[in-house]
Amino acid sequence: MTAMTSRPALGTSTLEDVDLADPLLHARHDLGAHWRRLREEEPVHWQPPRAGRPGFWVISRYDDVMSVLADSAAFTSEHGNVLDTLLAGGDSAAGKMLAVTDGRPHKALRSALLKPFSPRALDVVVDSVRRGTRALVAEAVGRGTVDFATEVAAHIPLAAICDLLGVPVSDRRHIIDLTSSALSSPDGVPTEEATWASRNGLLLYFSELAGSRKEKPLDDVVSLLVTREIDGRPLTHEEIVFNCYSIIMGGHETTRFAMIGGLRALMERPDQWEALVSGKAALAPAVEEVLRWTTPALHAGRTAAQDVVLGGQFVEEGDVVTTWMSSANRDERIFDRPDEFDLARTPNKHVSFAYGPHFCLGAFLARAELTALLESLIELVGHAEPAGEESYVYSNFLSGLSSLPVALRPRT
Repeated sequence: MTAMTSRPALGTSTLEDVDLADPLLHARHDLGAHWRRLREEEPVHWQPPRAGRPGFWVISRYDDVMSVLADSAAFTSEHGNVLDTLLAGGDSAAGKMLAVTDGRPHKALRSALLKPFSPRALDVVVDSVRRGTRALVAEAVGRGTVDFATEVAAHIPLAAICDLLGVPVSDRRHIIDLTSSALSSPDGVPTEEATWASRNGLLLYFSELAGSRKEKPLDDVVSLLVTREIDGRPLTHEEIVFNCYSIIMGGHETTRFAMIGGLRALMERPDQWEALVSGKAALAPAVEEVLRWTTPALHAGRTAAQDVVLGGQFVEEGDVVTTWMSSANRDERIFDRPDEFDLARTPNKHVSFAYGPHFCLGAFLARAELTALLESLIELVGHAEPAGEESYVYSNFLSGLSSLPVALRPRT
């Protein structure tokens, strides 16, 4: 494994000068020092309005993040859960999609979706993930040099979530293209037109798929949504489509960024690669450390549903509140040596899957996918090193590499 270059740290500036809504900031800078300063000086920080956008609260300490995420009565998701949509006035799917629904409707819809995402129900999918992941890694090793981000990691979680949704194999390249540009961009700040087109493309695709499942239900999640009643009524077509969109985005983007960042971290740290290969670092804690280290979803957004005092600051009803998991997962009050990548770390109560009522529905599947990747790397890869210039995704919500060229040598 070979050391790699890193993004430069953010230069010294006042806290108010740093615009956390700017995708360029996250793509071009390591914000570790900025998050440490916020946790120490202003753990509940108000970012003032700028560029025609409203201001918002920035929550950086682990305990405060947990407190906000646990309390959906005081901090609602029903206006949106991503910074861009909240600053634009709200999410059009609010009240119709699991991720932006609270209270009884959220509980009823989540209950219906729990079964297909349970460990028992996912047995067949996980077996398929293991076989597919091993085949992808074996092919990559055979080729010698690949872009791990686009040629390996992009396909593993997508295959699993498409199997669950019943998306035909012939459509999956199209789905990759749409999901990759719906919340981020690989080559510059995402434009409103491009992200809008990608999101609409996904909604249109699942509208057509849901229509076909109404005529002929199969054994997949789309068919479950089409045929299931929630609170004594069937889901509307709009609700079905929005929740398919939410599942595909949540099940693909975050896990692939964790995979890419995990391999990058292993290439940077030969001692951790050796610990993994030798078994000194067990797979289960290794997966959790990859999730903590990469933190693919930077933040979770909420709206204050009432006046509340948080961390000594008065938060008004209607204020946008953003909890930054990227900071919470490096909080020195919770994690020993938080800026070290330690595959044997325990305990490791990271918040990469969020917390509370909106804890990630696909957490078990994501862990299974990462486990399958690490197993395949251990079995098949003798050496990995950078083979070209890496690039970061442009987003204020997702964190990760859009390109990671690597040279892989087989294990002998």
